[in-house]
Amino acid sequence: MIKILIVDDEKPICDLIDLNLSAAGYHCTTVQDGVTALRMIEEGRYDLILLDVMLPGVDGYDIMEYIRPLKIPVIFITAKYEVKDRVRGLKLGADDYLVKPFDVVELVARVEAVLRRYNKAENILTAGDVTVDVEARQVMRAGTPVVLTNKEFGLLLLFIRNKNVALFRETLYENVWEGEYSGDSRTVDLHVQRLRKKLGWERCLVTVYKVGYRLEVPQ
Repeated sequence: MIKILIVDDEKPICDLIDLNLSAAGYHCTTVQDGVTALRMIEEGRYDLILLDVMLPGVDGYDIMEYIRPLKIPVIFITAKYEVKDRVRGLKLGADDYLVKPFDVVELVARVEAVLRRYNKAENILTAGDVTVDVEARQVMRAGTPVVLTNKEFGLLLLFIRNKNVALFRETLYENVWEGEYSGDSRTVDLHVQRLRKKLGWERCLVTVYKVGYRLEVPQ
């Protein structure tokens, strides 16, 4: 299982990230200060580090200097939004830079992108009796192949990577159709209905009133 270290001095943010990445199938460890983070990095083996800049003890930039020789991918997550801050983080060797507040769907997508770059991404995803081979773009339900369109496959990946998270129709449309959402929900709704039927998800892929949809999977 992919191991991720989350370093942020705000516990609610750590908990939010942990909740969503754990639901996506990652093993997460959280710490709230720089000194503890350095100890955890020294003692443990992590596939990815999510790193805040402003930390008590040792700041994120200094931690990045320590991480760089270890070749561990890093995503900075910080409230420091100025271009000079992003440039500094990237020059230090960070693989990506996400500014608070952020959308958890975007966070999961960026984590996936960085892990793929390092050939560490999980290629097999599961939810109930549904298994997805991401690289081969193959979907199985209870051992039987399921044929999905490209858009249905894109929706499936979003739902399965964000289990138990309510996803706005706007988020679904902009991630799968890669365009600006006009407010017309018919396209998204039609594709979700087809996905439900093909995967037998009539009960677990639920409609969230005035929001969108949520894939409900037991933790």
